[in-house]
This record gives sequence, C-alpha cells and structure tokens, in this order.
Amino acid sequence: MMPGRSGLTHNVAMGQRIATTVSPAGATIAYATAGSGPLLVYVSGWLSHLDLSWALPAERAFYETLADGRRLIRYDKPGCGLSGRATPEPYTMDRELDALRAVLATTGAGRFDLMGVSSGAAVAAAWAGRHPETVSRLVLYGGWPHGPAVAAPEIQRHVLGLVRQHWGLASDLLADLFAPDADAGTRAAFTRYQRESASAETACAMLLMAYGTDVLDLLGRIAAPTLVVHRERDRAAPIAQGRRLADGIPRARFVAIPGRSHLPYVGEVEPLVREIRRFLGLPVRRRGVAPALTARQHEVAALVARGCTNREIGERLGIAERSAEAHVERIRLRLDFRSRAQIAAWYVAAGGAN
Repeated sequence: MMPGRSGLTHNVAMGQRIATTVSPAGATIAYATAGSGPLLVYVSGWLSHLDLSWALPAERAFYETLADGRRLIRYDKPGCGLSGRATPEPYTMDRELDALRAVLATTGAGRFDLMGVSSGAAVAAAWAGRHPETVSRLVLYGGWPHGPAVAAPEIQRHVLGLVRQHWGLASDLLADLFAPDADAGTRAAFTRYQRESASAETACAMLLMAYGTDVLDLLGRIAAPTLVVHRERDRAAPIAQGRRLADGIPRARFVAIPGRSHLPYVGEVEPLVREIRRFLGLPVRRRGVAPALTARQHEVAALVARGCTNREIGERLGIAERSAEAHVERIRLRLDFRSRAQIAAWYVAAGGAN
C-alpha cells in the first residue's frame, strides 16, 4: 500500500472480480466489482469488455482511480464483452435499463452514486430520472441527451454503414475519432478490443440506439446532485451536447476540461479524475506504481501475444513446457488477469508490439 499526501492509501494491485446475473428479459449480464466503500455504479459507453478493458493499462488505471474509496461496479451490456449474445430484437433504452436493473438487484444496491460516460451518460440520466430515489450523486462524462444532434444525418449513415460492412476498418477509424491522443500501443489494443467486444451487427445496433437516444423529457426529474464533465474539443460528442445535458438537469454543475479525446482514460486524464473525486467527496489521489514484469516475463508475454502455446514458448526460449506454463501463470497473477487474451492485450497496449 502506498500513502498519498492526503493520507489516502492506494492499492496498486487492486483486484477485479467478475460474476454474471440474468436480466428480467432473460439476458445474461456480466459485471465486475473492484475496490471497497460506498457503491459507485459505472455505465460504459458504446462498447465494453470487462476482461480486455482491465488489460489496457490506461483504462485500468482510470477504473482503479474510481475504485479507490468506492466499490466500483461495471458491467457489459447485452451482447457485448463477456455478457451473453444479443437477441434479435432492436437495441432500446429499455433494454439498457433492464441490464442495469439486473446488476443493481444482484449486487444489492439500494442508494448509490451513478456514473455514465459517452452514450452511457444518457442511460445513467434516464435511470436517475425514472428512479430519483435511488441515486445519491450523478456523474455524466462526454454525453448527450439527444442522439440525432450528435452528428449530421449523413455522417451517422456513413458511420453505421461502415460498421455494418467493414467492421475491421471501422474499428480502426473510430479509434482515431475516440482517442486521437492515444499512444500507438493503446490505439492498437483499443482497435482490437472494439472488435472483440461485439460483432458488427451488435455494434451497429448499439450505435443506432445511441444516435436515436432522447432523454430530454427525463432530465428535469433528476433530483441527485449532478456533475456534467465534457472535454472542450471532444471529436465524437460536441461540447454543446454536454452543455445541453447539464442545462436540462436541475442544479447540475457543468465543467469543461481541456482535451479532444472522447475516451475518458486517454489524453489529459488528471483534470477529469480530479473533478470526479472532488464531487464524490474523495481526497486527491496519487498514482501508484503499476506492477512490473521481469525481462523473462516480458519475453513470455510477447510470445503469448503472438499466439504461441506453452510448448512453443518453451521451444523458443529453450525452457521446459512446464516452466513456460509457470511463467504465464505468474504473469497472470501479477497483473490480476484471468486469461492469455488479457496478457496479449496488455502487451500490445504497453507498446510491446510496435
């Protein structure tokens, strides 16, 4: 444990625990918990993957910041990440809220802090408007209340068509839109992560819902103290949409922060983290030191990223297959990973594949 200047302690090896539940509509929903303290429920944006997001150093560091002093709960939406396959019905706000309701019921959440990012901001706002008695504080980042106003109709049609017909190319182009300030490793890992999170069909259905979102009539019903944060030059969601979101919520506080990346964990992260922790009544947090691998473990991680089996790793490094297996297991435990796929994603994001 590392003491911060304010006396706050930071566990640099914070663990993530994953479980599943079933929504009232019968969808299997995977959710993750990390940290301890009062409950903070996090609604992700367009796509998510609980395992792979934990493997990206920048994204994981952001979640660990939120979980320092809070019990953070995240979940993958229906058909996304570790959750069950999507059903053929159209993706709707009710479906989004159904998944959130299932996670809240399973985790025993009564009254809690709620945070939504990107398209998840509208989901969080809708919940807070429909169930104001359950939300203590509401944080909305990079969101919008009215999807049709996020981009011109022709741009929306182009993006939807690209995702539907060329998911590989679309994921690369969208990585540039969402995270122009990301380093090469993080961008490469995020591009792969999008494709691993959902099929082209599911990604398109979820994006269509985001473009069709309209929660304007629910904003006035939100009773919780609300913080709306938006980057000044956000390339995916214009700042005017963030202001419109805040304007509709009684007594909401709007904060514009520097930057152009839409993903909260890319670019200038410290101003965002500072605003969120201050609003939640948490002390300033010092960043800890991420777990490090030995030189041999880096070699093994590189071979895992290339898709090598334990036998192939042993042959390439001149060690027994059992020794290679032991190295992989030590890497997994050191980084709090559950799979080889997470090791591979971590290696790419850390710049090892460049």
